[in-house]
Amino acid sequence: MDTSPFAWLWVPLPLFALIAAVEGWLLRRRGRDHDWKAYWASLGDALGRMLVNGALKTGIVGALLYAVWEWRIATFTMDRWWHWALLFVGQEFCYYWMHRADHRIHWFWLNHSVHHSSNQYTLSSAYRLGWTGQITGAAVFFAPLVWIGFPVPLVVAMLAANLTYQFWLHTELIGQLPRPIEFVLNTPSHHRVHHASNPDYIDCNYGGVLIVFDRLFGTFRRQREDEPPRYGLVKPLHSHNPVRIALHAWIQMFHAMKSVRNWRQCGRLLFGPPE
Repeated sequence: MDTSPFAWLWVPLPLFALIAAVEGWLLRRRGRDHDWKAYWASLGDALGRMLVNGALKTGIVGALLYAVWEWRIATFTMDRWWHWALLFVGQEFCYYWMHRADHRIHWFWLNHSVHHSSNQYTLSSAYRLGWTGQITGAAVFFAPLVWIGFPVPLVVAMLAANLTYQFWLHTELIGQLPRPIEFVLNTPSHHRVHHASNPDYIDCNYGGVLIVFDRLFGTFRRQREDEPPRYGLVKPLHSHNPVRIALHAWIQMFHAMKSVRNWRQCGRLLFGPPE
């Protein structure tokens, strides 16, 4: 079984790509710019990821999760409603910390930076997720759920549902939603801030379906009318080559390795903040 967190994507990808194309058409009809080269680059990234994950099959993360399953302290039979509610909340909690680590630990940023590399915020950027997630292994943040007794396939399926929900967040066509929704759920407004490279917006709004953990742990920021989001990386990537997009952070890291003088510096480079 392929337990890659992004193995889900091959099923809805044609539909997502079609909806993203409709969004591009709507933007053009409204007189706004739409980067069709970025659209095709994101599609190329998604197809490349499928090939890589298919070659790796279960992969490093899957092997680790199944190893943790053998040492679980309990087993949830998933025959009670609260089992599913606990899995949902637990998955959201683990996703928050995984996503926060994606931004604050360079090793995880090597792959996650791909998702932020588009200089335009459109639905096609939702499935631009990189090829090296199996190597960086950020999905190990979900191991505690397996350890306490949630079956690996259900943990992966819940994460897939989380990522599917986030597709509609990647657009500027949807404005602010009613306050109760904005208070509890992750919305396009909140996620636009997350994708912005403005200094005041960097490193915030890490939630998946919910925004409550950002509010709880002090990483929530609201989109301000006086500061429109500027999308893309702090140092913009001007490339539509899926290979370049997938590997640009790794190339930069290997170049930086040339100036490393000892193991301490190596550790800071790999596991310190991306900046």
